[in-house]
Amino acid sequence: MRKVMWIWAALCVWCGGCEGFRFAASERQKANAYVHERTAAAAAQTAEVESASQRLQSLTRLSELQSRAFVADYGLPQELPAVETIEQIVAEDKWELARNAEADSLEKPNGWDVADAMLEVAIGVSGLVGGVYGARAAGYLRKARQNAAALREIITGNELFKRRNADQAQAFKAAQAAQSPETRRIVSEMKAG
Repeated sequence: MRKVMWIWAALCVWCGGCEGFRFAASERQKANAYVHERTAAAAAQTAEVESASQRLQSLTRLSELQSRAFVADYGLPQELPAVETIEQIVAEDKWELARNAEADSLEKPNGWDVADAMLEVAIGVSGLVGGVYGARAAGYLRKARQNAAALREIITGNELFKRRNADQAQAFKAAQAAQSPETRRIVSEMKAG
């Protein structure tokens, strides 16, 4: 029975791949998508009312149509921002919303977060399997998770140090030159995400 469970799980992952995994949009991202759609609609209306060139009118109408897909994809925020007038659309709070939504996008879980979540699931599955092998596997996976978290902290700290102490960055890199090619490769991959 356990073999069947493992084969079924492996088959699901192999056939399904990871492309189906997608992190949900934050409320700020949803609000920003809604404001973007309203901004594009206002731009299209303004281009038409002000008799802008046909080229500009076409661009703004296309932008309005395209922005509807973002709202449909992200969903509406729980509280709709006030965007009835152009003044409300270009108000400072909408600029701040756009900056915050961008920051949310940049903070999406990276490879570290995904690997940590997968290790957590694997630990849970090991606990379900039980027995001596399940306990050993869970212990090994916990240790791997701790090591990955420690390595992440080291790399993050090193990058922060290099940014804050730009004059020391070359000396820092020189001190790391003694690392093996394998270690450099692993660190480069982890930095990349």
